[in-house]
Amino acid sequence: MIVPSSLHVPVTALLTALLVLCAVLVLGRQRRRARPHARDERAARLNLALWATGERDWDYDMGSGEVRHTVCETDPHGEAAVEHVVPIDALLHPEDRPLAREALARYIAGDGGGQLQLQVRVAIDGGDWRWVRVRGRAVARDRDGAILRIAGTALDITGTRAAEREHRIAAEVLRSMREAVAVIDAGFRYVAVNPAFLRMTGYTESEVLGQDARLLDDNPDDEDVSRHLREEAARHGHWSGELRQRRKDGEQFLAAVECRTVYDADMGQPLHVFVLNDITHQKRAEQELRYLANFDTLTSLPNRSLLSERLSRAITRARDNGHRIAVLFLDLDRFKDINDSLGHAAGDRILCAAATRVQQTVGMHHTVARLGGDEFTIVIENLDEVQAADRMAREIIHAFEAPLRIDDRRQITISPSLGISIYPDHARGAIELLKQADIAMYQAKAAGRRTFKRYDDAMDIAARRRATLTGALREVLDRGELRLVMQPRHARAQGGIACVEALLRWNSPTLGEIPPSEFIPIAEESGLIHEIGEWVLREACRTVLDWRRQGLADISVSVNVSLLQLLRGDFPGVVRRVLEEVGFPPQRLELELTESVLMADAEHAAARLQALRTMGVSLAIDDFGTGYSSLAYLKRLPITTIKIDKAFVAGLPDDREDAAITATVISLAHALGLRVVAEGVETEAQLRFLTDRQCDELQGYWISRPLPPAQCLAFVRAHPAGPAPVADSHR
Repeated sequence: MIVPSSLHVPVTALLTALLVLCAVLVLGRQRRRARPHARDERAARLNLALWATGERDWDYDMGSGEVRHTVCETDPHGEAAVEHVVPIDALLHPEDRPLAREALARYIAGDGGGQLQLQVRVAIDGGDWRWVRVRGRAVARDRDGAILRIAGTALDITGTRAAEREHRIAAEVLRSMREAVAVIDAGFRYVAVNPAFLRMTGYTESEVLGQDARLLDDNPDDEDVSRHLREEAARHGHWSGELRQRRKDGEQFLAAVECRTVYDADMGQPLHVFVLNDITHQKRAEQELRYLANFDTLTSLPNRSLLSERLSRAITRARDNGHRIAVLFLDLDRFKDINDSLGHAAGDRILCAAATRVQQTVGMHHTVARLGGDEFTIVIENLDEVQAADRMAREIIHAFEAPLRIDDRRQITISPSLGISIYPDHARGAIELLKQADIAMYQAKAAGRRTFKRYDDAMDIAARRRATLTGALREVLDRGELRLVMQPRHARAQGGIACVEALLRWNSPTLGEIPPSEFIPIAEESGLIHEIGEWVLREACRTVLDWRRQGLADISVSVNVSLLQLLRGDFPGVVRRVLEEVGFPPQRLELELTESVLMADAEHAAARLQALRTMGVSLAIDDFGTGYSSLAYLKRLPITTIKIDKAFVAGLPDDREDAAITATVISLAHALGLRVVAEGVETEAQLRFLTDRQCDELQGYWISRPLPPAQCLAFVRAHPAGPAPVADSHR
């Protein structure tokens, strides 16, 4: 069709307008299509932002029970947040589903505080179960206000929950620890303490926190220890040691301290963690153990271990300086008898008193040690001469002449025997010096006690003989090697022999004749004296009973008794049993005890002696005047006879002192109603002096030497009542 030219321009304009309109319509439709796509992109970006911070969005449909939630998926272009819709039970851990339902029910009921909040395990991104903290609110309701949809976020708290659990465990461990723990900041001020710290120090938490770490220092003004601790902790990150601390109430205690320096996660200011243990009792126990290892618990003197150490050091000094050392070995005479009679408590007090007496005598600058029992050792250093050790021994013996007080009411007299060895004269080692001093002490015992002996080589022979005798003595009764001899006593009033003294003898087939002065001390120390003493008593009674049956009805027998026999066990019971078994009249038995035996424990001995007197047995004090005479005890003891020691008789009649002492003793005894027997009468002049002083009985070689029982019987028969024996009657 041909368009007229006049219409050409309008038509062209119309077509142009139509084209523009179509374009606008197309663009408008494209823009309308583009708006929801932009919203999706914004939602995706929001979900990615939440995912980047650990949060996930979710939307729960109450009607369908399904949850729309964001899942992170990985494609070739990277990670992207994609929404999934799943049933809620498929998302929750089976064990947490009841918890979720209960929380949802409370929220719907209005008990959730306007927000749904709980912690459950869910399978995030199709992986393992993870703990999440869920928060949400209602976002859609129906006309009646019932909740249709709930939306919110979920945060993965698996790591945080584990950290919190570890923190709770650490806090609980810290609270339950027996050790005190304190956390101190860089300025050395308390920022945290545990209950054990509060119990140990006596402070409350409010009194500690913020305070300077020197709060517990025993001497807060002393900066040295505190400065050293801080420097070590700062330089090395740790410090350990012991600190003297003070509790709130002022009580001191010793703490073992371990310090470790830690830093926070950002390596900021350091924190010092102190762990304290109260080791006061532990240290005290260690000190007690060291004391027990080195000192005697009874006397507080050094024991054998410490003595050996000190003696060894003394020997080293003496060797370097060219000096001598004296070792004195001291043993208390007859201590076992006293200990057994008075009891161990009194014995312990005697040992303590003896230890004090020895230490005071020798001086605190010399070592005095207790080896055990009643044995003490003294170490004298820087000895100028050997005689100085002898003088020290004499001083010790003299110091024991004064009684030892064992309590407010009792005191006891006891004597020591001492042995001396010298470095380097006798030995160059500690063990040998102690051994040789011990040997010398036994020689002092054998010499009569209450004396001292210095070691010499011949004593080794004596020590070996002593050991041999000890072994042989244990079988002496079974082998029948013991025998009795009888020594007559002349009675002035009767003019004849009224009593015989039974004396013990030991004749060994291998060792020969052994004197009583040698084997009796061994029998006492070994305890064999009980068995041997009972044998002597029984044999003496049997012998004299046989004489009585042969016509000597007025004869009596005297038997020696040791302190060990008297005070240990039931000696009166032993005497009663022997007299009954033998059938011997107790009035014809006399028991002799030395003065030193009686005075050692006069009170205890008095009770035993009274029991014997009640039986009718006579009692005599032998060697009167040679021990620790006490007229007060003499008056209290039930004694019937006093025997004047031959040491006083030997000087008669020429020695004025012996004559005066003998005459006084006779007068004193008669004044107390006691009989007097003079021992050691060997000359006619002695006999006449004693007879003129009205001495009741005489005993000695002038009368007769000790005789075997058969010969003694013949002697007694040959000397009936009449004048005193002639000079050659004992020959």
